[in-house]
Amino acid sequence: MSNELAAALLRYTESQPGTSPYGTAVDGLFILRSDQPRPPTFRSARPALCIVAQGAKWASFGGAQLEYRAGQALVVGVETPSRGRVFEASPDKPCLVLILELDLAMMRAVAKEMASPPVPAGDASHGVFVANFDGPLADCALRVVRLLDTPEAIGMLYPMVMREICYWLLSGPNGPAIARLASNENPSHGLLRAVENLRTRFAQPVRVEELAEVAQLSPSAFHRQFKALTGLPPLQYQKQLRLLEARRLLLSQALSVQAAAFEVGYESPSQFSREYARMFGAPPKRDSTHAKAMREAA
Repeated sequence: MSNELAAALLRYTESQPGTSPYGTAVDGLFILRSDQPRPPTFRSARPALCIVAQGAKWASFGGAQLEYRAGQALVVGVETPSRGRVFEASPDKPCLVLILELDLAMMRAVAKEMASPPVPAGDASHGVFVANFDGPLADCALRVVRLLDTPEAIGMLYPMVMREICYWLLSGPNGPAIARLASNENPSHGLLRAVENLRTRFAQPVRVEELAEVAQLSPSAFHRQFKALTGLPPLQYQKQLRLLEARRLLLSQALSVQAAAFEVGYESPSQFSREYARMFGAPPKRDSTHAKAMREAA
């Protein structure tokens, strides 16, 4: 099935203008193609399935690095900063990845309708993991790509296929972990509320004790479970969100380094520059200068 999916993705990308990532007529569905290995990139990963049809990638979340290749998918159940790289690709055999954003509300609805829904995992399981993507799940992915040939059918059929994907994920070996991430009726929901609270307030000063209260956990338990879920301690999670947003502002909105630093919550531009360079490998001035040169050349 991975060969069929790779062939379908290859046909689609070769028929599209522009470069990867390729948007589609389906909201939340993207296709990545790399004809050669690429340097690492940084992003804030959203809940999604990242299905590799050909080639291989790795992604790191804090100190954990996960490798996934053809026939596997990276399952992201919680929004978290990440660093990723295509490391297996060539012009003859490009790396092809199908990204399906997950609707956790749909996941909850499907779980409630199942005759034997999975019991949400009780421990502080990871919000990101690698799973085999074969059998019915692979068939669903192929049908999703084929739907792009008939845009008039997408509105009716795509939600049905996504419900089927939710069912197979919940009924599979990772069902308890996925149910834990999707459920709002178990103790982990407070932790997910705290993650969302931090994500929406990342530019503001935040105390771990305050987040622990939102999660209804002790500060030590909150710190431990937050890191288990996202791969990062709370304040490191906040810092990476700030730096990712600052980089976006520098590259897309022509903000100065100082303005970008203040916009994302830094009080000291020099501290911002140090931490930016530590994360991205070069000072923010480089990205600011590059963005200015690109605008002038356009």
